[in-house]
Amino acid sequence: MNLGIFKQIFRRSWILGLLGIWVALALNGCNPSQFKTQAAQVPQLVIGTTTDPKTFNYALIQENPNISGFTYEGLAVQNGTTGKLEPAMAESWEISEDKLRYVFTLREGLKWSDGEPLTVDDVVFSFNDIYMNKRIPTSNQDGLFIGESKAFPKVSKLDNRRVEFTLPEPFSPFLRTVAAGLAILPEHSLRQAVETNRSDGQPQFFSTWGTGTDPKKIVVNGPYTIERYSPSERLIFRRNPYYWRKDAQGNPQPYIERIVWQIVESPETLLIQFRSGGLDLQEIGPASFQLLKREEKRGNFTIQNGGPDSGTNFICFNLNKGRRNGKPLVDPIKSRWFNNVAFRQAIAYGIDRQAMINNTLRGLGEPQDSPISVQSPYYFSPKEGLKTYDYNPEKAKQLLLGAGFKYDSKGQLLDADGNRVRFTMDASSGGRPTITPKIKQDLGKLGITVDLRYLDFGTLVEKRSNTLDWEAYYGAITGGIEPASGSNVWSVNGSFHVFNQKPQKSKAPIEGWEYADWEKKIDDLYVQGAREFDEAKRKAIYAETQRLAQEYLPFIHLFNTLGLVAVRNTVQGVKYTPVFSSPDSYIWNGYELKVAEKK
Repeated sequence: MNLGIFKQIFRRSWILGLLGIWVALALNGCNPSQFKTQAAQVPQLVIGTTTDPKTFNYALIQENPNISGFTYEGLAVQNGTTGKLEPAMAESWEISEDKLRYVFTLREGLKWSDGEPLTVDDVVFSFNDIYMNKRIPTSNQDGLFIGESKAFPKVSKLDNRRVEFTLPEPFSPFLRTVAAGLAILPEHSLRQAVETNRSDGQPQFFSTWGTGTDPKKIVVNGPYTIERYSPSERLIFRRNPYYWRKDAQGNPQPYIERIVWQIVESPETLLIQFRSGGLDLQEIGPASFQLLKREEKRGNFTIQNGGPDSGTNFICFNLNKGRRNGKPLVDPIKSRWFNNVAFRQAIAYGIDRQAMINNTLRGLGEPQDSPISVQSPYYFSPKEGLKTYDYNPEKAKQLLLGAGFKYDSKGQLLDADGNRVRFTMDASSGGRPTITPKIKQDLGKLGITVDLRYLDFGTLVEKRSNTLDWEAYYGAITGGIEPASGSNVWSVNGSFHVFNQKPQKSKAPIEGWEYADWEKKIDDLYVQGAREFDEAKRKAIYAETQRLAQEYLPFIHLFNTLGLVAVRNTVQGVKYTPVFSSPDSYIWNGYELKVAEKK
């Protein structure tokens, strides 16, 4: 799990709607296979997505899926199959005995996609001038704040091939979250944008490499460059001729010359295009699994099951007690409900998660009870003692009554002052429309009225990070191996401490913001966990964070789907893993994928 993965709150859009009406549609409509016949016949892979990229600037990316897996690389990479770290831009590294110095040696002859040399100076620039630049506050910085002091590491050039990172204190996840979690960016292309201010006083960097930029000006170091972007249609990647990898025979990688990222309006249309042969590879959901499983042989594809998704689906309440310009961010009446632990626990007991798995997910999912991914060695399971909230509406009602709530003659839940319990729950307009109505239905049985509001991703991000004026929402966070990658979620000052968010530095301040003792305790434990190198002790520390999270429920976790991907049999080498977020889940080893000629 890297820092970029935590930038996004919404996971893959699984195809969960009624499919019968789509099956009847003609399969030869807007089909990317038509593009394939018009293009030069070179090895290419066609995949699909429902969203346009928001930016081509790696440091400013907040959405998934995004372009970074195609275009950028760091000093190290994580192997999606083994979970181990492997050399990338750096051919090797050394760690001092006191765990405070990391020295990376770059590969010889590295180049950017424009042919310019990639050097140690680029590494120093990437960290000192972008990632650790306080004038460019992004979620990347959360993983670079080390220890209680929240100090940055010091990054310095030793010689033409060696760069040194000096840490203020031992930081066990350094290699995974920093070396493999952050890409190297080109100094020769971006320094001017970092040092030049716009008319509003902000660095020009914030306006650099937007989606309107000529792709030829986007300089990358990953396996692919951006060749062409047609909004709402497609994004075309072309093999980077200067990419460093070669196979055992000395052949340059990647093997696939071009990747076409087809942009369509809905998950249902993606399914249609895959079934018609227009897409080579497509992540699928439980509803489409049953349909596609019957078509594997005829459609010349195979469905890979990667096991439980590494992310977490949840509902979350706004616990922020702050005020902006004298006005509370959250209605004080509702804020008292949301900040009542018994209320949150009652909500958790009142949601029938197993029914969601059985019905909506067609049994292709598992309950999720922890903020840490099940694939992580630090995951603390219910069998080990983690508290769970299995469906128990009677217990939910008892908790509510014990907390001073009451019922009127119509069975509606009222608080101690007679206020009817009713709140608005936000969700992505591109998310799972069958889940939120089920939550509304379940909570209705407790006498609670939930008003559902579907918003586009940009509006949701604005509310989470800037205006902070929301009540509850349904969403997801992607996960992975290393818990410390979630420091921006669990630090009380983190950029994605979403349930009790402080405003970003460039946004209007709020008054009266405060955090609970349990919030600070989890924050402190994450600092301890990052300082500890003994694996058994680290597991115990993160187990305690999970106990606290399940007791106080800042996130009410729901379920994990199984990670499923349908791969055309002409595509060779896909090693699908839901440990990464899409599209990295299936192109993490894109440099070794091949496309066989179709017969």
